Amino acid sequence: MDTPLIEFKNVTKRFGTKTVLDRINLQIYEGQITTIIGLSGSGKSVMLKHIIGLIQPDEGAIFFRGKPIAEMKKSEIAASFAQISFMFQGNALFDSLTVYDNIAMPLRETTNLKKAEIDHRVMARIEQTELTEAMNKYPSELSGGMQKRAALARALITDPQIVLFDEPTTGQDPVRKNAILSMIAQYQRKFNFTAILVSHEIPDVYFISNRILALYDRRIVFQGTPEELENFDHPFMDEVISSLEALQKELTGLYSKRQFEMLNHLQLKRRKIGEAYCLVVFSLNELNTVITKIGHDTALEALRNMGLYIDKHFSDIGGFSTRRNTNEIITMLPYSNLTETESIMNNFIQDFHRQVIPASQEKACKLALGESVDLTILAGIAEGQSTTDIDSVIALAKSQQKEIGRLSCVAGGVHT
Repeated sequence: MDTPLIEFKNVTKRFGTKTVLDRINLQIYEGQITTIIGLSGSGKSVMLKHIIGLIQPDEGAIFFRGKPIAEMKKSEIAASFAQISFMFQGNALFDSLTVYDNIAMPLRETTNLKKAEIDHRVMARIEQTELTEAMNKYPSELSGGMQKRAALARALITDPQIVLFDEPTTGQDPVRKNAILSMIAQYQRKFNFTAILVSHEIPDVYFISNRILALYDRRIVFQGTPEELENFDHPFMDEVISSLEALQKELTGLYSKRQFEMLNHLQLKRRKIGEAYCLVVFSLNELNTVITKIGHDTALEALRNMGLYIDKHFSDIGGFSTRRNTNEIITMLPYSNLTETESIMNNFIQDFHRQVIPASQEKACKLALGESVDLTILAGIAEGQSTTDIDSVIALAKSQQKEIGRLSCVAGGVHT
């Protein structure tokens, strides 16, 4: 792997006789979303202050692009920290300033740019973060989501390479939390900055992170991908996994992979040898194109709506579903054979065309004139038995996939 952008090696910090960080080792890589999770009071804020240079370690070393900060010249340190911006908990917008002036403030306070250049940069960020209609309003006149967007535009105005987010979803309801995190993921891809999130609300950040660091009892006990976190065996993870699974089910109607595997194992144990079951593999083709051209919010909404619709349709007959990867949902039907499942799927497709597609036609798509994005939904069925390897059944279902619907998103709306 590449040299870490930021690295802690055996970092220890004490306040008096109390050790707050104990031999911390961590790596943060450029261009990724890295989330530091931990329970309240676990030392996350102290770690964040080390990253931005507000406090120094008592032991160990912190590296920036492979070079120990302690060995840097003052000018090098200043140049390194100038690349970092901060999005504060609670947004920290100035109530007496308009959105425009809030965004312009860092340039006015920290640069010698002329007014014309400041105006040019501010207007560019305002347009990029879709705040044009709000730029002359005051924070109190904005929705919570618009305030977050304005705070992010201000954090990005100096073209930082690193943006730190301190508890970005605190105090928000699940749907609003999801929208805030979608916004962070969307603009991180758009502006290609390195994002570092700190959160004690552990499940919220799971779905957008490339890497997760878990801080527990003053030490980093885990570094890895969200998928690796699910399989991490540690007392700390009992709370993480249970809350994560509850949030995922609430937002998408889908079980986690762990829950899916447990349910599948229990269901198959109850089946007699030779009894058949079926599964359906749904794929949302071109989801990554939707993310790139229209945004993470739209893609996540499509996946969430699909998951909720699948759960609503199949749960009454004993079905349960999981998201297998970015654009794939697997539904297990433990009590249905192939003939029954084909009939069930025919009804599903008819309802899908009557309900989901017409509802989607009312959505407006923010695309350039002449552009379009097709989101194709595929489904395939396969039959297995309790003794059959499930991966082979999934592979068979994927080979049987056919198009069951298509949403064509063009400038101004969605069409079938």
